[in-house]
Amino acid sequence: MGKHNLTGLNQFILMGITDRPELQAPLFGLFLIIYMISVVGNLGTIILTKMDSRLQTPMYFFLGHLAITDLGYSTAVGPKMLVNFVVGENTISYCFCAIQLAFFLLFIISELFILSAMSYDRYVAICNPLCYTIIMSRGVCSVLVAIPYLYSTFVSLLITIKIFNLSFCGHNVIRHFYCDCLPLLSLLCSNTHEIILVIFILSAFDLISSLLIVLVSYILIIASILRLSSAEGRHKAFSTCGSHLTVVVVFYGTLIFMYLQPKSSHSFDTDKVASIFYTLVIPMLNPMIYSLRNRDVKYALHRALGRLCNTFCQS
Repeated sequence: MGKHNLTGLNQFILMGITDRPELQAPLFGLFLIIYMISVVGNLGTIILTKMDSRLQTPMYFFLGHLAITDLGYSTAVGPKMLVNFVVGENTISYCFCAIQLAFFLLFIISELFILSAMSYDRYVAICNPLCYTIIMSRGVCSVLVAIPYLYSTFVSLLITIKIFNLSFCGHNVIRHFYCDCLPLLSLLCSNTHEIILVIFILSAFDLISSLLIVLVSYILIIASILRLSSAEGRHKAFSTCGSHLTVVVVFYGTLIFMYLQPKSSHSFDTDKVASIFYTLVIPMLNPMIYSLRNRDVKYALHRALGRLCNTFCQS
């Protein structure tokens, strides 16, 4: 395909995950199962945290919003990726590409700061338990999730509008399985210095500030736990933040691996593997981590299933 101005183009071609025909059907089946487990797990978490009276606490309030963000960015990417496994040409319209990028950025940035809010919640619960209900009031919790949603909406619209207001030229092939910033930037023929600087500053701010809140919270948590004289008390304190710490390590570890790897080893194939992990696998793992490690969630699930069975039996 020769170079030509694509300012008025109406679609892109996604390279997808693999170009090997024999892998299309197995990968479609695998990712369909992963996505369905993610949808069921996160929808279940959202419903449980809304419906069960015993889960009406700040920790589960944040857990419900974590499930919303997981479901949001996996759905922004997953269905289109699955469709591309079974169609002849992996195309995506210009408008849908912009929409996909905007929603992906909105939910992935929101998740960073919701994880930070959950870290702060665990810090207050362990280090200042007597004032926990006062500090983590319903109003405070609402503000701690509203600000990330508003901020991430602003950032996602800013980046998406700036990218799609520039001129595309050359090949219209996106070297990825969804519309992401870096693959789209490689297709631009306009001056990209400004948008690259904006993305770099915002990405650095989002990652560093949210991670700093997490690190400071857990340093204070660990210091407080180590001061406890009882081994049973230390174990109980660690267990209250074990699930969240596991989620944080997996999520931030993947992002740091993807964005902070040396340029010499950086490749779009490596990005694809990391992207599959944090767009599909992590949203599937998060509900499992919280349900398997949390007795309240397991009991709430058992009660919900029991009520459902009784309803069907009576009918």
